[in-house]
Amino acid sequence: MNKRYTTVLTIAGSDGSGGAGIQADIKTFAALECFGLSVITALTAQNTTGVRSIYPVDAKCIKEQFRGISEDIAIDAVKIGMLGSISAIKTVASLLRELKDKPPVILDTVLSSTGGTALLPPQAIPLLKEELFPLTSLITPNLPESALLTGMKYAPSTPEEIEETAAKLLETGTASVLIKGGHGKGAECRDCLLYDNQFIWFSSKKIETINTHGTGCTLSSAIAAFMARGETTDSAVAKAKTYIDEAIEAGAAYSSGDGNGPLHHFHHFWQ
Repeated sequence: MNKRYTTVLTIAGSDGSGGAGIQADIKTFAALECFGLSVITALTAQNTTGVRSIYPVDAKCIKEQFRGISEDIAIDAVKIGMLGSISAIKTVASLLRELKDKPPVILDTVLSSTGGTALLPPQAIPLLKEELFPLTSLITPNLPESALLTGMKYAPSTPEEIEETAAKLLETGTASVLIKGGHGKGAECRDCLLYDNQFIWFSSKKIETINTHGTGCTLSSAIAAFMARGETTDSAVAKAKTYIDEAIEAGAAYSSGDGNGPLHHFHHFWQ
C-alpha cells in the first residue's frame, strides 16, 4: 500500500501577490514536508503596499470546498487565517464540528493586514471568540490583537501584562495561546506561549527588514505543519519559530515590490 501524505488544510483568504494568505500557507506546508489543502474564504486585490479590495466568498461555496476535501482526504491539521465576516466564522465553526477525526486546529486571529487594513469587522470579534476559540488547539494573536480580543485599551508590554492577557484568552476555551511579540519594543522578539498550564517564552533577535508581509500567516502555518507531523504544541512552536526567523532573514536579501516584501519560504532549497 502506498504511503499517505501528511496534510494540512488552510482556511483563509487569497493573496495574489504571494506573500500572505493561502499562498503563503501552502508554500510553508510544502517547505515543511506537508501536502497543502485549501478552502478560500475571500479573494483580495493586494500587493506589497497594501490591500486594495476584499471580495468575501459566500457560505455555500466555503461549505462545498470544505466538504469536497474532507469527504475524500484525511486532514492531519487545520490552519485558519482570514475569515473576514460573521457568516464565514459561523460556517467554519459548523464545518469543524463535522470532522470525525479531530485534528489540531491553529487559529491565526487575523484582524488587520500588515498595512493596517481591517480584515474582520469589529462586531465579529465576540462571535470569533464564542464560536471558534473553543474548537482550537492554539490561537496566535499578536500584541495589538491580544488587546482587541480582551477589551484592553492598550497592548500589553511587560511580561506580566502579556502573561495576564494570555490567561484571559485561555478562559475563552482555546487549549493554548501564543502571544506574538513582534510589535514590542526592543531588539528582541519575545513570544509567550501558555500551554499545559505553563508559560513558555521564546526569544529571538529582531531582524531589520521591511520584508515582513505574511509573517503571521507563515508562523501559524508552520506550527500547523509541525503539529500535523506529530509534534506537541510547545515543540511545534519552537520549531516554527526557528523556521520563520530563518525565512525572514533570508527574505531580507530580496526585493519584491515597493512595500513590505514577503519572507523566503523556500530558503532551505534555494542556493
